[in-house]
Parts: sequence; structure tokens; C-alpha cells
Amino acid sequence: MQAYKLKAKIDNSGNLVINEPINMSPGEVEVIILQPVAAPENITATQPQTSKKQNLPGVKSLKELLATAPPVPPDFDPDVAKWEYLKEKHNL
Repeated sequence: MQAYKLKAKIDNSGNLVINEPINMSPGEVEVIILQPVAAPENITATQPQTSKKQNLPGVKSLKELLATAPPVPPDFDPDVAKWEYLKEKHNL
């Protein structure tokens, strides 16, 4: 499938109107419509949006966890660690 990007508009009766020629062979097509969303009036583009989530007590961020994590030994092999985990999990 090939994608084409065109400018179009929806008229008052709800019809899709494309005002430029399309160099395509006749046949059925699939149409995806992306409509721009207007920004709310009380939020400007320069104001950072605040998250409604609040950090729960005792929950560390990934940044904090990585800062306090011990260093990885130079001979660490992730495949061996996975195998050891699976052996323990499945009693192998």
C-alpha cells in the first residue's frame, strides 16, 4: 500500500473535498482523516503541562533507582543470568 498526503476540507454538508489532482489509477482506496485539534484557550504553548499523577510515597523514579544501583561487574553475561533465573524458576 502506498500513502499520499493531500490537503482537503469537509464542506457544510459533510462531504470530503479534495481540490488538487491525484495521479492514481481508478479503484477503491482507504482514506485516513487527521483533523488538527485546537489547543485549549487557558493553556499556552509555553506553559508546561502538569501531570495529574502524583508520586506515591515510597515509589522511586527510574532515575533515582539507577543512581543508587550498584555497578555491573565487567564479567556479567545477561544470557547466563537469564538461564540461571529460568533454571531456578522451573526447578531444572
